[in-house]
Amino acid sequence: MTRTLLAFQRNGHLATLQVAVTAVRQVVSLEEADRGLSKQAQDDDHVVVTDATIFHPQGGGQPSDVGVMEAESGATFNVHMVRMAATKQDEVLHFGRFTNSSAVFQLGQTVTQTLDQEKRLLYSRYHTAGHVLGSAVRHLLEKQVEGFDETKASHFPDSAACEFLGLIEGKWKDAIQEKLDAYIAKDMPVEIDWWDEADFKSKGLERLIQDRKAMGMADDEKFRVVKIIGAEAYPCGGTHVDSTQLCGKTVVKKISRSKGTSRVSYNLP
Repeated sequence: MTRTLLAFQRNGHLATLQVAVTAVRQVVSLEEADRGLSKQAQDDDHVVVTDATIFHPQGGGQPSDVGVMEAESGATFNVHMVRMAATKQDEVLHFGRFTNSSAVFQLGQTVTQTLDQEKRLLYSRYHTAGHVLGSAVRHLLEKQVEGFDETKASHFPDSAACEFLGLIEGKWKDAIQEKLDAYIAKDMPVEIDWWDEADFKSKGLERLIQDRKAMGMADDEKFRVVKIIGAEAYPCGGTHVDSTQLCGKTVVKKISRSKGTSRVSYNLP
């Protein structure tokens, strides 16, 4: 199985892309693990697989892109959800529905993918804002909170939050907001780079090295890294805006604590 090329990881500004169809399947025909990836999909919906995609699959705390695929024949497929396959490594599944059930894509056919750019921008702003928040909290509290470290994050608009090891008291909320505001106002560039283990080590960031086997990466494949120039760098496969200022106003909602971890939630009003 040839992996689906994640075109958005190399060029996050692509709004349309011509791709070749490699598979068309009814949702009901999928293996259970793949069928369960989209809770909203109906049995008569379809999954389309292409050789490349500009649609970001849900994962890494970021919602999936949505949009449309169209063929010159007139066949149109509305993309409602995108996920990495559970059963075939590196295959991207585009869940959705054809506007005309008698006009579906054919294998090898060239189709044009078009993003819902409004949602892409919103998700990119949330994702970058989450990294900026994580960086602000680290720079402010890394030496103030015992056992501090960043763990995971959600960048979904209705549940955006960053989680940290260590107990962050509520008294820090205003200071975190102030640091976050300063980082966003500073308009720091957000850049994409590709590193191997030696690159992480040379920058003193060994803690960020991921298990390439667990991620299905080849031995010579490099990790995609999002760099907030002047702040932090993060291994990340998601989409981002080009500078911190483009996140817009980001509000720290609250700090909650449980079992040795702290959760700092945020939103973009």
